[in-house]
Amino acid sequence: MTDQVGYSTTEDRTMPAICYALYLLAFATGITAVIGVIVAYAQRSTAGPVMRSHYTFLIRTFWLGLLLAIVGGVVGGILMGIGAILTVILIGFPIMALAGLVWCVAAAWFGIRCIVGLVHLSRGDAYPRPEALLV
Repeated sequence: MTDQVGYSTTEDRTMPAICYALYLLAFATGITAVIGVIVAYAQRSTAGPVMRSHYTFLIRTFWLGLLLAIVGGVVGGILMGIGAILTVILIGFPIMALAGLVWCVAAAWFGIRCIVGLVHLSRGDAYPRPEALLV
């Protein structure tokens, strides 16, 4: 009796790599991450267990990144506004720098997750903890 697993024993790494590339390209275009998450949702149900972990990781990265971008945008915008007002007494410049740091941390988190995912994908490994908040 043979078992039918529903996926090939050697899983195709092309589509997850394209999703990671679309995510990284979003730093320049802004919209390609949306295309990447749509592809990840479409491919997840037909993927084997190794690639499914990458698709799960990609989907979580998108939604957590979007949440972080919104929160970082609000906090950074508030800090930037307060800093702009307080530049009259020169204390606003460090506050504005802090606003920039908030945005940089959010972007770095997204980029690092994508790069770490690509490293696991290039090795052919499943992503170890796709539900993790950090890397």
